[in-house]
Amino acid sequence: MKKLLKTLPFLALLILVTSCSSVRVATDYDKNANFSTYKTFAFFKTGIDKAEISDLDKRRILRAIEAEMLAKGFAKSENPDLLISLFTKSNQRVDVYNNYWGYGGWGWGGFYSPWGWGWNQPNVSTRTEGVLYIDLIDANKKELVWQGMGTGYLTQNMEKKEERIKEFVAEIMAKYPPGSQP
Repeated sequence: MKKLLKTLPFLALLILVTSCSSVRVATDYDKNANFSTYKTFAFFKTGIDKAEISDLDKRRILRAIEAEMLAKGFAKSENPDLLISLFTKSNQRVDVYNNYWGYGGWGWGGFYSPWGWGWNQPNVSTRTEGVLYIDLIDANKKELVWQGMGTGYLTQNMEKKEERIKEFVAEIMAKYPPGSQP
């Protein structure tokens, strides 16, 4: 029992760390759109220019989207079926964990910890959570037909940034076209 109680905080930390690396994805689409008719794409410069991120990150995102679209069999075109736009949001997230983990045990403790599970030392962490929206617009009708949204934590580490952007885009684009995923 003591061994389990000692390893429980480490397991909780492991779960927390591994859950931070994932991207949560949601999609919405026009049920009347015939997605099998879309074969070509181009980027919608007007929409992309409005995205409030650095030009370096825009290029990283656009390269990742282009790679995903080409892998799905689409062709880049001057006269596209789909226009691709994107926008982003970011939030600063502050997590406060007020737990009672530490040394000690249940029951009547010592002078400094009369009841509980060791010392009460809140843990505070701050992280940036980003949201990437990828919009697919019917080029002829000028109507949004599909939107993918990925939410996850961002990194400032330059070596990991491109990898993280590719992960965001891949997770979002895995949901296109609607009904293609199991």
